[in-house]
Amino acid sequence: MTFPEKLSIPSEVLQIAKKLEDAGFETWCVGGAIRDNLLRLENHDFDLTTSAPPAEVQKLFRRTVPVGIEHGTVAVLDAANQPHEVTTFRKDIQTDGRHAVVEFGVSLMDDLARRDFTINAIAYHPIRHEWRDPFQGEHDLEKKLIRSVGDPNWRFQEDYLRILRALRFSARFEFRIHARTLEAAKANAQGLAQLSAERVRDEWFKGLQTAKKMSKLVTLWRDVGATRIWLPELGGGDASGVDKLPRDPVLVTAYIAKDPASVLIRLKSSNRDIERGRAIGRWRDHYPDPRDSARVRKWLSATGEFADDLLVGASAAFKKAVAAIRAANPPLALRDLAVKGEDLIAAGVRPGPDVGAALARLLEEVLEDPARNTKEYLLSRV
Repeated sequence: MTFPEKLSIPSEVLQIAKKLEDAGFETWCVGGAIRDNLLRLENHDFDLTTSAPPAEVQKLFRRTVPVGIEHGTVAVLDAANQPHEVTTFRKDIQTDGRHAVVEFGVSLMDDLARRDFTINAIAYHPIRHEWRDPFQGEHDLEKKLIRSVGDPNWRFQEDYLRILRALRFSARFEFRIHARTLEAAKANAQGLAQLSAERVRDEWFKGLQTAKKMSKLVTLWRDVGATRIWLPELGGGDASGVDKLPRDPVLVTAYIAKDPASVLIRLKSSNRDIERGRAIGRWRDHYPDPRDSARVRKWLSATGEFADDLLVGASAAFKKAVAAIRAANPPLALRDLAVKGEDLIAAGVRPGPDVGAALARLLEEVLEDPARNTKEYLLSRV
């Protein structure tokens, strides 16, 4: 692989770079967009690194957002309100494996030297069309290799999330992880326990969404020891079946975990995602006989909004039975009944819990035979 003479940089990014350069601040394009463009993958989200301190960036541009100003990052908004991250040259001077204290006013070389992997430590000057690749990231792209910048043990101890990033990049690009980098990832895996659940969840979900094969990501997490710390419910065994699932991180996690709700709670997922996981865990091994329409209707009623998640693991015969029932549009929930609570009260049912109990009993009858869903019949059963 050789560097192209020029990269196609979005005009908005070019304008920001030119304004910084005109003000006397060295500015380069760095990060994932450089890597992806060299791999001929579409990515127009170019980040900029500059010698300008954050305060100077804020002075130069009228519309900015201090998205990570303590780490030197300011988002510059373009005319379409799209943010473009501009980060001051920096190096880590102190870290606890989760958070880093950085120093500004360093050089581009210092900035590239603090990056995680060689393929992410390539810089391109958008105006002079020059390249900087001090750690041979170009060669590693060609070799399809994930390799740490410098000592991999130190890189991972600076921020343990880099271990999970290595696994994600390996699964996404189908790159091999360099032997020393992989060895260091395994040796430092215990440090993953220091990370916040939100950071781990985002990395796990993003990995499932971007991996060429989700099974590859699952296998890597297991081999390195990340599942032991964060996803112990995943267990061992063959992961190939995961590739047949829809690329929905919550659904995938729920189907391959022994206790889906516990995993999603540990990852501090939303209440909605936890409920999805809990429903999948409860019902995924309990599908009625597809030939028994009444039982299928009751299953649809009980699983409610989570039925489609559960159909992912169902047999073709069961899916066909559900499709036929849905086409007939039978009543499946209390709101579908031909009578309401006030109708029962008017018929003499005592207000309060008795109304709910009566409606539930009537729904059971209607699920057995949808033809019973008439006001006359239901009131006759009160």
